[in-house]
Amino acid sequence: MVTATTSPLFSLSSLRASLPSPTRFHTSLSLRALSPRARLSAALPFASPLVSGGYGTWAATSISSAGRLRRRGLEVVCEATTGRRPDSVKKRERQNDKHRIRNHARKAEMRTRMKKVLRALEKLRKKPDAQPEEIIEIEKLIAEAYKAIDKTVKVGAMHRNTANHRKSRLARRKKAIEILRGWTKIVS
Repeated sequence: MVTATTSPLFSLSSLRASLPSPTRFHTSLSLRALSPRARLSAALPFASPLVSGGYGTWAATSISSAGRLRRRGLEVVCEATTGRRPDSVKKRERQNDKHRIRNHARKAEMRTRMKKVLRALEKLRKKPDAQPEEIIEIEKLIAEAYKAIDKTVKVGAMHRNTANHRKSRLARRKKAIEILRGWTKIVS
């Protein structure tokens, strides 16, 4: 988020007129696409309708959009900022990047562990000559999955209720297989 002075969103021609001279201040234009529900009209000289795409398809090229195409149903809106960003904003962006990478790694590990448990349970369910001792290996996999889920909650990448829901799902699947095989008694 930019904390420098931000002008309201309107057409780029009137936006340019309100900005100071680029020789005196650093000026950057950033592009973002809005959903059809939140459409705002913007007269952009660098965005033109593609002839082959027809109405509603726009090609926007600027430094921030790097030549990406804005697809049908989205319009481009400009937001201009003047001045430089404070160091605290840059630090917050670095922290957000670091946390996003960490959270993604934890969640990926947790999902992998859960998939291993679910695959092992499915294999055990389909196996015609399964033995009760085979569930012990699956219980070890479940313990590893629980540990990964708990670590994900500990670093703040997932809510504890979501974690409890996922742990419960694994336990229910294991219990269903035990009941199906007759390895446990049904308690009502």
